[in-house]
Amino acid sequence: MTLDQIMRTAPVIPVIVIDDLDHALPLASSLVKGGLKVLEITLRTPIALDAIKIIKAEVEGAILGAGTVLTPKQLEAVAALGCQFAVSPGFTPALLDAATASSPCPLLPGAATASEVMQLLERGYDRQKFFPAEAAGGTALLKSLASPLPEAKFCPTGGIDLAKAEAYLALQNVLCVGGSWVVPKDAVLAGDWPRIEALAIEACRLRSNIRS
Repeated sequence: MTLDQIMRTAPVIPVIVIDDLDHALPLASSLVKGGLKVLEITLRTPIALDAIKIIKAEVEGAILGAGTVLTPKQLEAVAALGCQFAVSPGFTPALLDAATASSPCPLLPGAATASEVMQLLERGYDRQKFFPAEAAGGTALLKSLASPLPEAKFCPTGGIDLAKAEAYLALQNVLCVGGSWVVPKDAVLAGDWPRIEALAIEACRLRSNIRS
């Protein structure tokens, strides 16, 4: 799948931090069952790669990606596991070189300013993460970027909740949003998988609510 196809699959990409491998399967399964098939497992814990491996092997229908990919070595590692995409909070020349030169795993790099968006467009990245969304200027900044840089389409992430997501998704240059609100830590720790599934269902309704 292309990044564009992945970003259009569902209105929300869950940003997931896994601290306990026992949570990996039920958490991912609940999200997919609720309609959020695109999952971003962040490389913020020592077990993240193991969690990706387990989910990829066991959760049918999941479109699995790795987040917080910072180096060429990490990109190589997640590509070797069969991740269908990788996400970075920003970009470096080395990371972009690795992504275009050798990786079968498409990279969604992050940008927070017009200059960064332009640099990524020069390198062929017209699908980008807008991060940290709320801190960087939120919907107002994205509206400002839409006219001079119409080819850039975004997945805003950072400080977004259900209420804010609707405003982002209404923008012409936003294809989806990234969010951790669909995987609240207290629900994960309690093993409250029905609650997570319900949050996923609620998130999936965002797109239809906007279009209606």
